[in-house]
Amino acid sequence: MIDVEVLTPEGEVFEGEVRMVATRTEVGQIGILANHAPVLAALRPTELRLKVSDSETKRYAQAHGWLQVFGNRARLLVEEAIPPESLDAGALKEQLSDAEQRLSESDAESAEYARAQKDRDRAEAFLSIAQG
Repeated sequence: MIDVEVLTPEGEVFEGEVRMVATRTEVGQIGILANHAPVLAALRPTELRLKVSDSETKRYAQAHGWLQVFGNRARLLVEEAIPPESLDAGALKEQLSDAEQRLSESDAESAEYARAQKDRDRAEAFLSIAQG
């Protein structure tokens, strides 16, 4: 078992022992088991899966953030971690459309473009999770 803490700016979303953490970093999918080597990684929007037991997996729509693994403890600092059943597909479609509109209107080198790209990635990932 590995101790896991999932934190957002609003507070703690999850704290406890799990068998495995599955998430997505900037370079691809990662699974964290007990006694994993130390890691510090940037996280991309995805479905965060915390395998609590053979029969229970907690799932969250995870936004951008950071993963730290050290000393049999995994800490995820993320902008958002939302249970899939709390996602609103209609609102996410609007957010995706808005982000794509801002992308098309922004200079590719600008901060506005980077923010729109980040918003688009989040909306796409969350919409995929909301739609099952």
